[in-house]
Amino acid sequence: MKTIVENSTQLSKYLLEDSIFVALNESNIIVGDPAQFIISDLNNATATLHTSVSSAPEDWKGNKFTFDGTDWTEVT
Repeated sequence: MKTIVENSTQLSKYLLEDSIFVALNESNIIVGDPAQFIISDLNNATATLHTSVSSAPEDWKGNKFTFDGTDWTEVT
């Protein structure tokens, strides 16, 4: 799995299969090739893509967990 994390909050915004193409650009993030969707409120300066994530919570939902590259923490 891979996750897109917002840098300012460390919130995991998207959780995707490793096989899905993700491009972090200056103005947006493109998911899929061809594009399945475009994330226009994040970019390569405001988000980080973590790959080979093997420990994602089973009850993962966007903005429910932070991820620091190693550990998941549920937002209270």
